[in-house]
Amino acid sequence: MTPENSLTHINDKGQAHMVDVASRDITLRIASASGWVKLSPQVIGLLRGGGVPKGDVLATARIAAIMGAKRTPDLIPLCHPIAIHGVDVNLEVKDQGVFIEIEVRTADRTGVEMEALTAVAIAGLTIIDMVKSLDPAATICDVQVEKKSGGRNGDWVRD
Repeated sequence: MTPENSLTHINDKGQAHMVDVASRDITLRIASASGWVKLSPQVIGLLRGGGVPKGDVLATARIAAIMGAKRTPDLIPLCHPIAIHGVDVNLEVKDQGVFIEIEVRTADRTGVEMEALTAVAIAGLTIIDMVKSLDPAATICDVQVEKKSGGRNGDWVRD
């Protein structure tokens, strides 16, 4: 492996370690991620009509997504604790389920891709928790980074 594509979270002894980012420049970094919660037509109807017994599913999932972004380093072992400066959450009820889009922003030394992905997953898990009695087959799928900007690797956008 060349230095450009070597695993940065493995030290020269083959052990996992947290990458030292102290010498990196502080830059504006933005990442967005998306995912789906596939739901039954019955639950989609309830989401559109506001009739889910546990309460406002989308409002709860929105707050959970923000909390998930902020708590990412507590959940992902080698993820750096960074200051989260903004989280935008878009939840859209569609015919097949809820489409989740999250954008996370920081001015720091490392990116926020993991925070965006975690926010999507936590929003999805929250939706499932609130509808599981109505739809035990609810599924989270297609959680992925859509784009990122900032930092030494520059911008990236999913094709």
